[in-house]
Amino acid sequence: LESASVKEAAALSDKCGYWVLGANRELAGAEVELVALEHREKRLKAALAEVGGDYDFVLIDCPPSLSMLTLNGLCSAHGVIVPMQCEYFALEGLTDLVNTIKQVHANLNTDLQIIGLLRVMFDPRITLQQQVSEQLKGHFGDKVFNSVIPRNVRLAEAPSYGLPGVVFDPAAKGSQAFVEFAQEMVERVQSMPAAASSMVKMASGA
Repeated sequence: LESASVKEAAALSDKCGYWVLGANRELAGAEVELVALEHREKRLKAALAEVGGDYDFVLIDCPPSLSMLTLNGLCSAHGVIVPMQCEYFALEGLTDLVNTIKQVHANLNTDLQIIGLLRVMFDPRITLQQQVSEQLKGHFGDKVFNSVIPRNVRLAEAPSYGLPGVVFDPAAKGSQAFVEFAQEMVERVQSMPAAASSMVKMASGA
């Protein structure tokens, strides 16, 4: 867990222009090792604190389950972006996720807040997805991003080439939607009472 610092482990993506702190299958073993450590839920926060001034934004990609790794992400972040499919089970999982975020805010990280909900893999031809989308907007209001990421073949192809969709095919509808979302996200973060320099991105029930 302490064999390298964030500065030593981060690598610059020459094709995309940002720094990446990559993970592999060995990260699963960290879950077990963390249990025996003091302040185990804040190990990532301590590691990122050393490079906090080097970046405008830090995005932490987390799974939807409340594992020790996800808890570290929530304790390190100022805000949470929740990408979710507009499907029934995703809507059910969202309630649990929001409650988890509230608990972390109350007990471990008072800076944590929900930046917004992002609708992804959206197909407007499916009536259920339209209904769930309306439910989200009705319940969460302006917490739902205006940007919507459509279901898009070119985005799905991009990982097989080792590239993000916006680089693989900038003209694709999905890529353009992500660019619009990025602009909206930055504007939203800058308007928050305390600008979030660290953000967690979590999948919810999908």
